[in-house]
Amino acid sequence: MRPILEIAKMLQLDADDLFVYGDQMAKVRLDALPDKHETSSGKIVLVSAINPTRAGEGKTTVSIGLAQGLKRIGKHAALALREPSLGPIFGMKGGGTGGGQCQLEPSTRINMHFTGDIHAVGAAHNLLAALLDNAVHFHSGLDLEHRQVFWRRVLDINDRALRQVVIGLGGRTNGVPREASFDITAASEVMAILCLAEDLSDLKARLGRILVGFDRAGDPVTADKLQAAGSMAALLQDAILPNLVQSTEGVPAFVHGGPFGNIAHGCNSVIATRTAAAKADFVVAEAGFGFDLGAEKFFDIKCRSSELWPNAVVLVVTVRALRIHGCAESESRGNPDEIKRGMLHLDHHVKSVRAFGFEPVIAINCFAEDSEADLALIESACAERGLRVARTTAYTEGGAGAEQLADVVAKASNDPQPEARYLYDLEQSPEEKIESVARTIYGSGGVSFSRQARKELERIRCLGYDKLPICIAKTHLSLSTDPDGFCQPEGFELPVESIRVAAGAGYLLALTGDIVTMPGLPKEPAAIGIDLNDVGEISGV
Repeated sequence: MRPILEIAKMLQLDADDLFVYGDQMAKVRLDALPDKHETSSGKIVLVSAINPTRAGEGKTTVSIGLAQGLKRIGKHAALALREPSLGPIFGMKGGGTGGGQCQLEPSTRINMHFTGDIHAVGAAHNLLAALLDNAVHFHSGLDLEHRQVFWRRVLDINDRALRQVVIGLGGRTNGVPREASFDITAASEVMAILCLAEDLSDLKARLGRILVGFDRAGDPVTADKLQAAGSMAALLQDAILPNLVQSTEGVPAFVHGGPFGNIAHGCNSVIATRTAAAKADFVVAEAGFGFDLGAEKFFDIKCRSSELWPNAVVLVVTVRALRIHGCAESESRGNPDEIKRGMLHLDHHVKSVRAFGFEPVIAINCFAEDSEADLALIESACAERGLRVARTTAYTEGGAGAEQLADVVAKASNDPQPEARYLYDLEQSPEEKIESVARTIYGSGGVSFSRQARKELERIRCLGYDKLPICIAKTHLSLSTDPDGFCQPEGFELPVESIRVAAGAGYLLALTGDIVTMPGLPKEPAAIGIDLNDVGEISGV
């Protein structure tokens, strides 16, 4: 690893522009951040994917490899990625810093606690929860109805036992007993606010708009009414500053914010992306999970809010994912017809990319077990469709294995940039917005709303929140809400079970199917393989 001050100099940042964490990590100070009204020259490349298998398809690895490949062909590149959550690290997925020769460094520190941003988000979120229950306990002038409180607590660890809890037990001095819930911190509205805020003023305004419940008259109670926004913002004083680290080959990386793509909006912070675009010629940004989740939200939520707009879109595919979505019984080598059928899944995502005006670049992320015949079949099928395609072997070869992809992406970024377009207009009803996403991006034949969701929609209209964008929470494993629905679904119904108001973040969160916002650990959690040795080195991440 190079000293972080050397990495900063590549971005025209001096020591005075940084808060330095040792010699490997730093935060960029407020006065060194670009103004939101400044025009940035850097081209933004959005990396997304088809729906992944449970093991993931290496989208972060491809993103890092692409940035390293751009550097090798003479481009001034930077990364703008999300921070890993402890939930997946100790759960099933493992670390979130790439792999092989394409990692964020120092990877173990980034995976574990990094600069403490996620903990700060959790503290700010739970401070609001404590102030809220304190107001209920003391029968404050807000006259809160404890049965109409829906602000949840958060924890950055997968823990299914906390999905539904009862708090306030043990007598009058311990508060008012009520049902409560926990989300994982990556699903916190405070996390979304941190990632969508443009500056400190916007951060405080968004925090103040958080809707936490209703009083006995049925009127909304916000964080502003609880006088909580100031203290919450104080906890986020450093967390709002983007983190600067580097890749394996010394590409500058702004790693900031960590909302999940399946249960939140799946994009890193606006501040980090804007800073990267002001400091580099190419910015490689990633959106969580497949195009149906993080990338749709990148456009309809992040781009709409920030007026940032990408210059190129990359779709990551793998042999094993195409095989699974081609109705294979396993990910192992099988009949070529499975890949041919899997190309229908890619076709669907290509159509989704085109809905926003882009022609995607297809990145084939190669694994050691892939056969040449399978890889050539994918290339041939892409060529028949007129798609630009390139293999990447960056996991084993670093930037050298992504030079071809980098060259294709650099050329694609010179395509005429489409004007900003979204799947729906904000004046449409929430039902129409959800249906637009469901039909266009998921291929749904329609949307059904539970009784609870319909009641929530009526209240949303009465409160004037119906003009907000939509953030749909659903499984990342398929286009439908069935995590085992790998074969290309057609005409399925999207079931919306409930809708939460995220007024501070500026969207409505629609929960579909059996999605939960507090994951559980698998039968054999990754945590059991993580250890610390006698010299202070962590293994197993």
